[in-house]
Amino acid sequence: MRTHYCGLVRADHLHRRVTLCGWAHRRRDHGGVIFIDLRDREGLVQIVCDPDRPQPFAVAERVRNEFVLRASGIVRRRPEGTVNPGLASGEVEVLVDELEILNPAATPPFQLDDENLSETVRLQNRVIDLRRPVMQRNLLLRYRVAMAFRRYLDEHGFIDIETPMLTRSTPEGARDFLVPSRLQAGQFYALPQSPQLFKQLLMVAGFDRYYQITKCFRDEDLRSDRQPEFTQVDIETSFLTEEGIRSIMEEMVRAVFREALAVELPEPFPRLSHAEALSRFGSDKPDLRVPLELTELTDLMKSAEFKVFRAAAQLADGRVAALRVPGGNALTRKEIDDYTAFAAIYGAKGLAYIKVNERARGAEGLQSPIVKFLAPELLREILHRCEAQDGDLIFFGADRAKIVNDALGALRSRVGHDRGLASGAWRPVWVTDFPMFEYDEEEKRWVACHHPFTAPREGHEEWLESDPGRCLAQAYDLALNGWEIGGGSVRIHSEEIQAKVFRALAIGEREAQDKFGFLLDALRYGAPPHGGMAFGLDRVVTLMAGAESIRDVIAFPKTQRGQCLLTEAPSAVDEKQLRDLHIRLRHTETPAPAA
Repeated sequence: MRTHYCGLVRADHLHRRVTLCGWAHRRRDHGGVIFIDLRDREGLVQIVCDPDRPQPFAVAERVRNEFVLRASGIVRRRPEGTVNPGLASGEVEVLVDELEILNPAATPPFQLDDENLSETVRLQNRVIDLRRPVMQRNLLLRYRVAMAFRRYLDEHGFIDIETPMLTRSTPEGARDFLVPSRLQAGQFYALPQSPQLFKQLLMVAGFDRYYQITKCFRDEDLRSDRQPEFTQVDIETSFLTEEGIRSIMEEMVRAVFREALAVELPEPFPRLSHAEALSRFGSDKPDLRVPLELTELTDLMKSAEFKVFRAAAQLADGRVAALRVPGGNALTRKEIDDYTAFAAIYGAKGLAYIKVNERARGAEGLQSPIVKFLAPELLREILHRCEAQDGDLIFFGADRAKIVNDALGALRSRVGHDRGLASGAWRPVWVTDFPMFEYDEEEKRWVACHHPFTAPREGHEEWLESDPGRCLAQAYDLALNGWEIGGGSVRIHSEEIQAKVFRALAIGEREAQDKFGFLLDALRYGAPPHGGMAFGLDRVVTLMAGAESIRDVIAFPKTQRGQCLLTEAPSAVDEKQLRDLHIRLRHTETPAPAA
């Protein structure tokens, strides 16, 4: 039906006959000559319907926005002064001699160039929303990124192998989505949170290098960078050390950005230990475009007179830290209050601050409600450690270390961008040496920070049972501009080490066999050293596209309540379907209000 895409018509096609198909993006009647911007996935081209050609002109008079058209004509150069530099096809236009309406269209619920649409309206009318040029660009970018991943992995000997979508429920850190079985009454499948166990089984089976671009499912609270179903570039390989795995993955990410965006990422990527990342940036996925860093004050505050700081410093897991904002003296009280409310989102009970007016004058040159509670020598040491200058502002966090890190880490990024301090387009960083375990105060036991199949650092095996909190994992994340885009680890291939890890997690032999028996059995038959990584395709594309949310790079996403506003899923099902699945719904009545 067509010879060319609309958006690909160029000056190279001058004087050639083309046939185009697409949607009427905009129609303009200029004193008898009708211009139509014809749109397809590659962009726009202007077609011209002249009254000297009666057939196309008569059809053009009936055309309205979003009509589906087929147009044939000769490519010609636009008249002088009418070139549109904003269009790739802006040097030319098509003088139409045949025009056909393939399908009329009802008036769309919104204009495609409306920039003030609510997300609800967009998701309810997602098909129309996807016609918008920005969404077309995003999804084409997603395709290019996925193909770049595939090409690199294929060239480096990785084999695309599918793993099951219906599997058994295993504890992997989030709630499972369950699927009831019709054939086995009372039994359930689980949708995979990741292909973790299966890709390890493939390594034991001898496939050496595996990958797939696959859907994963986690029933957890949603936000701008998280969906209940998401797409993962899942990778596993045998007979490589942690350094070897990260080297291949880093080269791959660099190749993907080069192919999809024509961007050269820095080489090599910098590396931070998990402890250093939290100490300096308050985050295990720091945005290195922001030059601000946290200053450690915990030791200084253990004997301070100021009770708020002293109490936090004396906690076993407490921390007192400072964030210096160059030129922050210019912040108004309202701006400081707004930042205080922002820090509260992350658990901070308040946000103390000091404005440095004239450092040389000591306490008299400082402006803050807390200065009177801090001894002069303590103030001098704070200013010295923070390297404070006249005109700066210092924020403080004092609480349990996790709250301080979360609050000041997020504040660091927010203030840095608000104040125009961020620099550089792309700043990747490896974060390594994660703790293997963290202690769950509610359950009074150790839990795995990643998953229970992550290998400990060499030499840390001896602490697995005697002191799990000291164990570091052969785990690594890749962060980019403040987003975690990938994570992985070297896996446990020794049955003995895996048993020790289960004991550290208070998982008995019977429970381990019940939940992971198929993996444990496989490890007995010559499992190779192996490890891997998984990348969040949605997040990578979101960053590349400069979008605000991963919903803008997913064709049919869910809302933050896990709903699809287009199809109205999830939805009720009829009684027969429930009976087939051996399920009965229990309806609870809302009690009547008291008289």
